[in-house]
Amino acid sequence: MLTFEDYCDAIVAQTGLLVRHTKGADPTAPVPTCPGWHLGRLLRHVGGDHRWAHDIVRTRATEPIDDDIVNDPAAYADVDDSALGDWLAHGAAQLSGILRAAGPDLRVWTPADEQLVEQSAMFWARRMTYETLLHRADAALVTGAEFVVEERLAVDAVEEWLAFSTVPEAHEPEPGVPDLLGPGRALRFDAGTAGEWLVDLAGERPVWRRGSGEATATVRGPVTDLLLFLYGRPAPGVGTRGDSELLELWLRRTRFWLEA
Repeated sequence: MLTFEDYCDAIVAQTGLLVRHTKGADPTAPVPTCPGWHLGRLLRHVGGDHRWAHDIVRTRATEPIDDDIVNDPAAYADVDDSALGDWLAHGAAQLSGILRAAGPDLRVWTPADEQLVEQSAMFWARRMTYETLLHRADAALVTGAEFVVEERLAVDAVEEWLAFSTVPEAHEPEPGVPDLLGPGRALRFDAGTAGEWLVDLAGERPVWRRGSGEATATVRGPVTDLLLFLYGRPAPGVGTRGDSELLELWLRRTRFWLEA
């Protein structure tokens, strides 16, 4: 896992790359990986995310605060398209600054399960790093920019996803939905020299660990492509084998929060 300072640096760095990817691009260009969105909305969403997280940490929030600035299509419509780059950079710098001032252990509200994720500023530093990084991938797909991720960031982002995949919403029985958990079920994710992970689905809840093992289905590819695959983005370097129905069910269940 990266350090708190690493995340604070990465929020600014990933935003800088996002700004670079989209400089001079048409803000009305559709974003195929975010249906119904155009590039301008994507950028405002990222900037809204940063400002929302900033307010949570600044106010030491202990319960949810209004997230309209993240999800409302009209949010920040007053920010001129030509000013979006500077606006994004300013928001990232403000978020990084308030996180550093607060420190990693400041207890604040997060949307994550309290039993699985510490309710702290550290959560927000990590989450906003990868929120920015993944939307940078969306923007790069639109503009044709090269999307490259430092290996240690991609590995950590995969592990953040695997942690989220164990929350109750991702595995508890639902009417009309096949059971995800069952004897002998496991998924293996192989990113070669970057790492391997096994998700055990045989118990009362999913458990993930680093390393290999017997698996019902296997996903293999470069770690950046593996990350994009988990998030439902184009990942041409990824291949799968084994129980495709189980893998698809796991992906559908674990991606619930992307549609919230």
